Amino acid sequence: MNDLIKNIDKLHTTEMGIERIKRNLSIETADVVSWCKEKILNKDTLIERLGKNWYATVDNCKITVNAHSYTIITAHKI
Repeated sequence: MNDLIKNIDKLHTTEMGIERIKRNLSIETADVVSWCKEKILNKDTLIERLGKNWYATVDNCKITVNAHSYTIITAHKI
């Protein structure tokens, strides 16, 4: 189990992050953090750490999380 999964309860984002993620992924969910947690915890998710960030890739999207603060920075369709 990696540190991102171990610290999943620390996951959070900013107001700007919420809007950016919704816009980039074209999602309408009220709770972006819960949506991202669900994706990260999916058994098919590929999680890798590159430098200061974690990258979680699943269901044609990539979620970027700061490895120190556990802030969801952004997410993109792939």
